[in-house]
Amino acid sequence: MDPTRHRLRAAAVMSAAALAATAVTGCASGPDPGTVTVLNSATDSLEHAQEQKFFDLCAKPLGVRVRQTSVPADQVASKALRMASSHSLTDILELDGSEVPQFAATGGLVPVRQAGVDVSGMSKSAVTMGSYRGTQYGVARAVNSLALIYNKDLLSRAGLKPPTTWDELKSTAKKLTHGSTFGMAFSATPDADGVYQFLPFFWSAGGDEAHLDDGRGAPALQLWKDLVAGKAASSAVVTWNQQDVNDQFIAGRAAMMINGPWQVPVLDQHKDLHWAVAPIPVPNAGDPVVPPIGGTVMTIPQTRDTGRQHTAAKIINCLNEQRNQVAWGESVNNVPTMTAAAEQYARQNPKLAAFASEVATARSRTDRVGARWPVVSDALSGAFQSVLTGGASPRAALKQAQARATAGE
Repeated sequence: MDPTRHRLRAAAVMSAAALAATAVTGCASGPDPGTVTVLNSATDSLEHAQEQKFFDLCAKPLGVRVRQTSVPADQVASKALRMASSHSLTDILELDGSEVPQFAATGGLVPVRQAGVDVSGMSKSAVTMGSYRGTQYGVARAVNSLALIYNKDLLSRAGLKPPTTWDELKSTAKKLTHGSTFGMAFSATPDADGVYQFLPFFWSAGGDEAHLDDGRGAPALQLWKDLVAGKAASSAVVTWNQQDVNDQFIAGRAAMMINGPWQVPVLDQHKDLHWAVAPIPVPNAGDPVVPPIGGTVMTIPQTRDTGRQHTAAKIINCLNEQRNQVAWGESVNNVPTMTAAAEQYARQNPKLAAFASEVATARSRTDRVGARWPVVSDALSGAFQSVLTGGASPRAALKQAQARATAGE
């Protein structure tokens, strides 16, 4: 989901190796056979209740109940480690997609197919998000990505249409900039938010996170530099997280923004704000947009209790039935991972259809670099920060980023 909520904590991930060693011992005291346990980050009361509604729906036919343990997203990994150490690890562990490689590498997760999870019909991007070295360890019911959200009134008054290419983006943003309103807003903070927002431009340009210095991603850095240098975007983007960007848009200080579907509930509270969603502009007309895919995946920890693992798998299968995926996606404004469910979701939610269409070409952040992603992410954030604040050239910044990523491995 939103990277603001799902930041990897290095200390917890480094401790994940101990998860495998402790998890395999199982629950020495004997878990309740009538209860399936879940560890997740559904701390919001509404989200927690929604989760329980779907869990109950799927657990009832099996004659079991589900008990959730919910902690803040950045504490899930460390909580899982503590539970494993005390032989009380849950039957289902819900992780941010970017955390799966670290846990899978330890042997602490069961391959979902081995446990009996059906992954047929899921989008390629969703499969890769839950995979490590070609084996799928996690399943997402719904995912999020990024799109161009624009103020319909401001574009209409200016006689403009949503831009589809980078040249159109720069031109449109410039024309929409006047007074206290910038044409474009995005997050360029040196953390997960900024990197998540940079990736659609970097990847759509042909950038490769495994080879940052190959030059192909440099045009994306140049685009961001041009927007800021041309005053079509505020120089403050280097300090704005994704929530700040949304606040600027709501306040009328940005006519367009890059953001995700998690902002929809807040946007909908402002009835006088007329907004719409379009795909993120691409380098050239006809190019596919390649945004990142985000969200959480349900994994099954390696506890050696195959009976409980198969029960957990049955619940996960039920949650991923088409009707349940669509209903869950609508409840959290995320796109279902099954292709047929995503198509149904787009038909039923035309305002958010652009998010659904982009998932088809979206990619997982860990798809190519696996457990190295945190190091690569830090290197990328350093690159766009040095370009936007220090005047570094895009090519030089990415060469330095590759050196930084290599040194940090």
